[in-house]
Amino acid sequence: MTYSLIVVPFVVITAVVVLLTARRPGFGRRMTASVIAAVVLVALTAVFDNVMIAAGLFTYPEALISGVRIGLAPIEDFAYPVCAAFLVPAVFTLLAPARARREEVRP
Repeated sequence: MTYSLIVVPFVVITAVVVLLTARRPGFGRRMTASVIAAVVLVALTAVFDNVMIAAGLFTYPEALISGVRIGLAPIEDFAYPVCAAFLVPAVFTLLAPARARREEVRP
């Protein structure tokens, strides 16, 4: 199984959970915050994955990656931080009690 296929369930679950929160209050703010968090996490992943790969802490078999890389890190490695940036706030929103959701609407 390739790393690209391993990433697919994470991306699908993230998309479904985020879509389930689309009608909840503050969706636009959450998406803006998630995009900012994703950019920061991707930058950190680019730096630290490249350092760890360059140091020889781990490698990726060429046959299991797409071949697209950011530095030494395969592009597939960046799906996890992006999913985390969107999935964590969405799950938090879905688990928030109804009373807390009503209070979010108040200015």
